[in-house]
Amino acid sequence: MTRLQAGPAALAILFLSCCTGDVPQARRHQSQVADEPPGAGEWFVDKAGESGLDFVHFNGMSGRFYPPEMMGSGAALIDYDNDGDLDVFVLQGQMLGRDRTLRDAIIPPKAQIPLQARLYRNDLTTNSDGSRTVHFTDVTGASRIQANGYGMGVAAGDFNNDGCVDLYIANFGRNQMFKNNCDGTFTDVSKATGTDDVGWSVSASFVDYDRDGWLDLFVCHYLNVNLDASPGCFNPSGARDYCLPQAFRAQPSHLYHNNHDGTFTDVTAQAGLLHEFGPALGVVAADFNGDGWPDIYVANDTEENQLWTNQHDGTFKNTALIAGVALPLHGKAEASMGVDAGDFDNDGDEDLFMAELTGQGSNLYVNDGTGTFEDRSAASGIEAASLPYTGFGAAWLDVDNDGWLDLLTVNGTVQAIEALLAAHDPFPLRQRRQLLRNLGNGRFEDATSRAGAVMSLAEVGRGAAFGDIDNDGDIDVLVNNNSGPARLLINTIGNRKHWIGLRVLGNPVRRDMLGARVSVTSSSGRTLWRRARSDGSYASSNDPRVLVGLGEVGGVVRVRVQWPDGRSEEWTGIKTDQYTTLWEGSGR
Repeated sequence: MTRLQAGPAALAILFLSCCTGDVPQARRHQSQVADEPPGAGEWFVDKAGESGLDFVHFNGMSGRFYPPEMMGSGAALIDYDNDGDLDVFVLQGQMLGRDRTLRDAIIPPKAQIPLQARLYRNDLTTNSDGSRTVHFTDVTGASRIQANGYGMGVAAGDFNNDGCVDLYIANFGRNQMFKNNCDGTFTDVSKATGTDDVGWSVSASFVDYDRDGWLDLFVCHYLNVNLDASPGCFNPSGARDYCLPQAFRAQPSHLYHNNHDGTFTDVTAQAGLLHEFGPALGVVAADFNGDGWPDIYVANDTEENQLWTNQHDGTFKNTALIAGVALPLHGKAEASMGVDAGDFDNDGDEDLFMAELTGQGSNLYVNDGTGTFEDRSAASGIEAASLPYTGFGAAWLDVDNDGWLDLLTVNGTVQAIEALLAAHDPFPLRQRRQLLRNLGNGRFEDATSRAGAVMSLAEVGRGAAFGDIDNDGDIDVLVNNNSGPARLLINTIGNRKHWIGLRVLGNPVRRDMLGARVSVTSSSGRTLWRRARSDGSYASSNDPRVLVGLGEVGGVVRVRVQWPDGRSEEWTGIKTDQYTTLWEGSGR
């Protein structure tokens, strides 16, 4: 992250804008390549307005150059009421500083008062012709969620194993944990759980790092910023400006162990995570070395990233440097923000992607199956294509269900774009979103211009949550823009090909088994590996279900699940083009 190069006059204008032996070894050469891209028509359309998702983010910018103003906020896709469709949770900003008035800032839209995070219930309906209509109802009040801090990020997971997803909110300030009561309401258990730490947190991840059947919690901490004693920083012209991250000290991230009784213990020091840390913005948990234990990758802003490899005894070792993922190939730390892990080359292991700053280019690290990576950012075409953008929310997703994972990022710089300033643009940080389509040969093409008008709409993108919002068999995207309206990008092309949707649930714990690895083998003999996860992206939480694109091959498939505790099960004869729930212990 870098500073906003804009003086007070420009800012005044701005304010007025609104796994074990079952995993196959890495295979360098694939016999199948991606299908031809979809034909005419928009691949994504924005349905936020017509669906009732009326959220508008407020960042509280008041001319005091408080760093959090430009960094938030995230969003979550969760099925909080267990009715089979994804609901929406979006985080909100606040005024900052001692004088928390709106005197020097744009007044938020009346519909957003009071300023707080909001929960929208999805009242999805299936029409007689098979089409689906998404409609959202604001149920914040009825849910009893009172999240009125300066919201940055959110993690979703069932921490108490009662079958209902809970929410953890990372704030600039004191964090909050909301327990789902399984009746449409939530209870603030922040203090009772011991997870209400104070600081500047951004992203978080629920992960069962010790494989005991209970979700633990990793919380990214960013910078140690005291608003009352923030240093004065200036741009090259001498005007007051936002400070670079180097003007502040980084804060250690925190790992919380689940005590199985509704409480957590901070085990950061015992786990070996306290001696190495940076200004953390993104986190993703996955088994990178194929030993069946979840590792944790942390994306830092302007400092080396960390790959915390699980030592199977409650401790972790940072292997990022020897694994090739601490720094890009040129050896200079970059501003890593959004991050995700996925098997983009279909060789059975988890590869890494992270979004960077304008002029740096996003990074692609390719796993060889042992947790050692090769930087193929340039060779894949990703680096050059992403150079113009500052990426925040990001994820692997199979946009067209051809069986190859593509990349989508939501972008928005924190440095004023000179051309937009010269054109008197009211918000000179806007950038369009970007879709990079996987060609199936290790390379990507920029398909943004073909993906619909909403993809080319320039906004200040921050949080992005990915999931099948309308249950039609393809991945949609929820975007939380900084100081702008939320967007609901509905995928219109994915379900033109075959697919299978899987929800993998524990037994007897009844929750989504985050971290489970799933292989799907079609009648053609093609096997694809995916992971049940809610983390990744930036400050957001994703659909925990596994959705696998199958291309032109339908019929039935064979499914194998590697559970987080290391055991495996197999199911045969699973039908495609529908969702199926797989319960732990019900397979072979």
